Amino acid sequence: MTRLWEKGLPLDKRILQYTAGEDHLLDARLVPYDIRGSIAHAEMLADQNLIKKNDCNLICEGLNALGKSHEAGEWKISLEDEDAHTAIESRLTEEIGSVGGRLHLGRSRNDQVLTALRMYLRDAAEDLANRIEGLRKAINGLRNRQGNIELPGYTHMQHAMPSSVALWCDGFDAEFKDSISGLTTIKSRVNKNPLGSAAGYGTPGLPIDRDATTQKLEFNDTQNPVTSVQLSRGRAESTFLFEITLLLQDIGRMSSDLLMFYTQEFAYISLSSDLTTGSSIMPQKQNPDVLELLRASSATSHACLNESLMITAKLPSGYHRDLQRLKSPLFRSIDLSIDSVDIMAHLLDGLSFISENIILDKGIYATEEAYKLVQKEDIPFREAYKKIAKKFIK
Repeated sequence: MTRLWEKGLPLDKRILQYTAGEDHLLDARLVPYDIRGSIAHAEMLADQNLIKKNDCNLICEGLNALGKSHEAGEWKISLEDEDAHTAIESRLTEEIGSVGGRLHLGRSRNDQVLTALRMYLRDAAEDLANRIEGLRKAINGLRNRQGNIELPGYTHMQHAMPSSVALWCDGFDAEFKDSISGLTTIKSRVNKNPLGSAAGYGTPGLPIDRDATTQKLEFNDTQNPVTSVQLSRGRAESTFLFEITLLLQDIGRMSSDLLMFYTQEFAYISLSSDLTTGSSIMPQKQNPDVLELLRASSATSHACLNESLMITAKLPSGYHRDLQRLKSPLFRSIDLSIDSVDIMAHLLDGLSFISENIILDKGIYATEEAYKLVQKEDIPFREAYKKIAKKFIK
């Protein structure tokens, strides 16, 4: 196996291991996108008479075969491969011969990885949005089952004003709907084609057609000027991570409510036993561990967002290997958000409010009484407020 950048010089294996990092593991999810981008690139080169049509057909057939064999688990990216791009081109050349070496004309790994990553992020944003719709469905299922049950509305952790299961559900549902809007914005930001910007300065003297690959890969636009491509690295990633953090914060706040409602002191809700775990020492325990882990999930996304922002902060223009480290926090946070959304939806399906345990403090209607007094006696609200306060504060 020969890496794309090798020139026959020796390489310290420890340097390879450190510089490759986790890429041989992380890039597995990018393989189908890299292959799709490579096919579009090869077709464009043929259309521009930069490679022969027969060679293009051979390259595309080989790439499609590699995609199917990778999906079937017949090969994996190894540390020696370094990344998906080397793994694919090396295997392609093994299968079809030296023609495979024509594929990299007019591109660099710098624009190649960004093209695959942006196509992946488009799909990831849509997938996460669909899963949030599933969570909203679970919330509305709970609302339909038990929405008429009264709940105390809290301020400062004290009974404040009357609420209900319906209002509680509707509040979170609105926030999750907003998360879907945020993901739509992300799809717009990533939908610019970087392919053909090469190492960051285009392909002088080579008449490629970047707009052609934009159409083939269904990007909304071709990213120009070419020098903006590497400057934009981390922007879409951090935006995605920010939206995930907001999403997981809302899931965490919902978890906090439910954890409080599940305590013996409150006992507002019950969870089916298969949603809880036990204690190694206390036989009576049914612990809501899943809610505690959901509550903690936003800490991970916060850390991933900070990592992404700090990697790109104050980098000079152009490409830098630092950018490779954006993948790990990005993929980790995306995976966590998908798991968290799905598990919260599953949990809500097995949750019930216990109406007989929910007792509202008499003072919870005090504000409503003040409103009624204003209308009945035509007095200022502050005067009504003081009159009602005397009933409750001795």
